[in-house]
Order: sequence, then structure tokens, then C-alpha cells
Amino acid sequence: MPILTDEEFGAITIRRSARSTHVKISVAPNGSLRATLPMYAPLFMLKRLIKTSRDQLRDMLHTQLPDYEFVNGMAIGKSHTLIVLPAATGELDVSRHKQQIVVRLPVAKQLNDADVAAAIRKTMITALRIEAKSYLPKRLAYLASEMNCTYERVRFSHASGRWGSCSSSGTISLNIALMKLPHELIDYVLIHELCHTKQMNHSSVFWALVESEDRLYKLHRKSLKVFSPSI
Repeated sequence: MPILTDEEFGAITIRRSARSTHVKISVAPNGSLRATLPMYAPLFMLKRLIKTSRDQLRDMLHTQLPDYEFVNGMAIGKSHTLIVLPAATGELDVSRHKQQIVVRLPVAKQLNDADVAAAIRKTMITALRIEAKSYLPKRLAYLASEMNCTYERVRFSHASGRWGSCSSSGTISLNIALMKLPHELIDYVLIHELCHTKQMNHSSVFWALVESEDRLYKLHRKSLKVFSPSI
């Protein structure tokens, strides 16, 4: 997709749609901005909207993304660490090296500037997806065996506002943001979705199934609300 680069907000993905009647800007799951334009709308309309709406866009980014700040040395997921280094070239660069997310930060930039944070989130998504694919299928299979549950396949996402879901065909979808959670809450989500393979509802029978596998499910359910499935 085409990209518009803004000095403050970084790369803004542009999508054109025949169904759109006006220019719209939203927050993508990776924390960057994305714009939807009518098919033949000139690009200056988007630039003008950005110029006149900076305060609203800052507020939108603040309210729609998880409420945390990036800090040098912070843990990302279960096995990655954020490392901040000065940028030798003077240009921002964010990359993943083994278990590290390395940010090479220009002198004029701050770690939580919108464009820097968006670049970190993009690499963080890659790191969390790697962790999720390594850990979650094995843990799900183990719990399914313990619970005598069956499912068809597992898929991963980060675009959903949900931690997980289970389809009537037996596909369990898991948000890679699960890797931000404590292990007991990851297990609660996996148990919840596995119980849906037996009860595709949230009836009293369903919750009795959940409780039979997780005696502390009410506490875990409440604790989960503190975290955001967005990245």
C-alpha cells in the first residue's frame, strides 16, 4: 500500500476505497496511523486533514493504544528486551537481533515520539509473533489433552480487540499480545477457548466447564481487564 511519511507521526499507510466518501484516519494495530481515501481524492486532502487535526490525532493515538511507555531495558513479551543505542548515522533504525529489539535513536528524537513508538511497535509485533508461535501451540495442545478437548487448527492475529476466539469449525484464534500476559492469564484464555469447543456460548454450563479447569477463573477474568489486547 502507498505510504505518506509525516515528520511527527511517521509512516501513514494509505488505502483507497470505492465505498469511502471522505478522508478517514484511524490507528492500525501496530500503533501507526492509516488513512482511507475515496478512490480519486487528491493526496493534499489527507495532508490538509493531518495538518489541521494534529491535536486530535495525538489524542486518538493516546486513547487507542496501550497505556505504557517504552523504556530502555524493558521486557518485551517473555524473552525479548528493548535496547536503546545512539544512532551513528543520525537516522532512526529499529530492528530485532536474537532476543533484543534494538532502537538506534537520533539525538533529536525521544523514545516515545509517535514515529519512534510506531517503529518499535512494528518490530515488537514480529517479536511477539515469534514467541506466540513457539509457545502457544504447545501449551494449547497440552491443555487440550488434559481437558479432553479437540480443535482443528490454531491461527494467530494481532488485529483483533480480543485475546482469543473459537469458531464453530474448531479453529482457535489467538492474539499474539497474549505473550504480554502473566502465564496464569495466558492459561485462562487458552482454557476459555478450549471450553468453547464443547460449549459455543457463555451459558452457565460453559462457565462451569471453565471453573472445572481453572478454579480461580473469576480472579483471572477480572485481572485480564487490566491488560489490553492491542499492541
